[in-house]
Amino acid sequence: MSQIFHPSANGIARAIVIGLIVVAATGGYIVYEIGRTPYVTRAYEARQQPIQFSHERHVAGNGLDCRYCHTSVEKGAAAGIPPTKTCMNCHAQIFSSSPYLEPVRSSYANDVSIQWIKVHDLPDFVYFNHSIHVDKGVGCTTCHGRVDQMPLMWTVHSLQMEWCLDCHRSPEKYLRPRSAVFKVDYQPPPDQIALGGELVKAYKVKSLTSCSTCHR
Repeated sequence: MSQIFHPSANGIARAIVIGLIVVAATGGYIVYEIGRTPYVTRAYEARQQPIQFSHERHVAGNGLDCRYCHTSVEKGAAAGIPPTKTCMNCHAQIFSSSPYLEPVRSSYANDVSIQWIKVHDLPDFVYFNHSIHVDKGVGCTTCHGRVDQMPLMWTVHSLQMEWCLDCHRSPEKYLRPRSAVFKVDYQPPPDQIALGGELVKAYKVKSLTSCSTCHR
């Protein structure tokens, strides 16, 4: 019986199979990388709010400490969104008749909360506690970036699991003294790893990477 396929068919078949594998692997890698880009994570994308509150003005310009507005950050799981009364502590006297701040005055007068849009919004299946991280020496800007340079608020990190795990696996790279946790212009020292190693011991920081740490 004569041969049906040319001898080169075997080589062609192998090349096709290998090509399909390469294409599939490349496609999967591209999809994976796209999922980490700001296009998907929305990093560096300023969020539109009911009132375009400027951290740059209030933190850098007026010198407000994070805790003035985010009052529960040291003791609670959530940092807390300030009630309108906190805004009116200043704006009852400063820019008290500005049309721009009419929604603030209306909120206060009618006792109706301003519906702020959450910027650092983790999935519902993720448990995150601000007070634990603050207590262990994780600075505000480590996660939120230089808010004192943000006229509008945006994220600077992906907030994906690999980003969290990078810190949980090697906390010494990120920790700072507790006295500097709320210091927005803090710069890590050249010997950050050595300092971080000391803080890991002093603050009894554990490298928690099990699923149940965040997924409860």
